[in-house]
Amino acid sequence: MPGDGAHDDGDAGLAEQFLEGEEVYTGVLLHVRRDRVRLPNGRSAVREYIRHPGAAVIVPLFDDGRVLLERQFRYPHGRILIELPAGKLDPGEPHLQTAQRELREETGYVARDWARLGVIHPSVAYTDEVIEIYLARGLEQRGAQLDDDEFLETFVLPFGEALDWVRTGRISDAKSVAGLLWVRTFLQS
Repeated sequence: MPGDGAHDDGDAGLAEQFLEGEEVYTGVLLHVRRDRVRLPNGRSAVREYIRHPGAAVIVPLFDDGRVLLERQFRYPHGRILIELPAGKLDPGEPHLQTAQRELREETGYVARDWARLGVIHPSVAYTDEVIEIYLARGLEQRGAQLDDDEFLETFVLPFGEALDWVRTGRISDAKSVAGLLWVRTFLQS
């Protein structure tokens, strides 16, 4: 059942209560559920949603202010997208450990300094996915270790140019947009 119960008494008029549910699809990455809930007005409704293990996204900044990005083909969109390094949590793995593992596997870099920037819920209407955003500094190349089914290219871009790419839509991936804007808004202002 979704939700962490993190609401105060004033939210009681909005909360839905789980009545029953079932898993309708179990995949390699995603699990789809269909639950019946009681609405605040007493009626019932069906909620279908995707269970996701969670993920971490990394904003890898070089000392000179450039950012490390990736180009990767994304099948659902049928095109190559530009993204920050990111990946899903392995079972029981903390978000920071995921961020450190994914940065090394995908880009070959390790970072001396890590800072948690925040959290996003990328698609609240149909998935319980939570993505933690991390800043990685003090980067050192150690060699990529891509998964067998993972194909991507890394490149470095001045941070200001990456922001321009967000403005123009060249970078449109939500977690990457959020990570870049988080750094711009809260760390560079």
